[in-house]
Amino acid sequence: MSNTKMTKILLPRGRKNEENFVIVSVNGKSWKIMKGVEVEVPVYVAEVLENGRRMAEEARRYVDKMAE
Repeated sequence: MSNTKMTKILLPRGRKNEENFVIVSVNGKSWKIMKGVEVEVPVYVAEVLENGRRMAEEARRYVDKMAE
């Protein structure tokens, strides 16, 4: 049995034209995570998703700033 720490996450559902899942790959292992469904993933997978969310937010702020 694995000693990997797990955590529950819930990704918000996307728009109609978006995929209803997100694929996360870490060190050669991949997870297909459904949106709108609470799932349990390793803590490091949740960290990858959070880092991606923060970077996308930062990119949006940058684009908005450049558009002014």
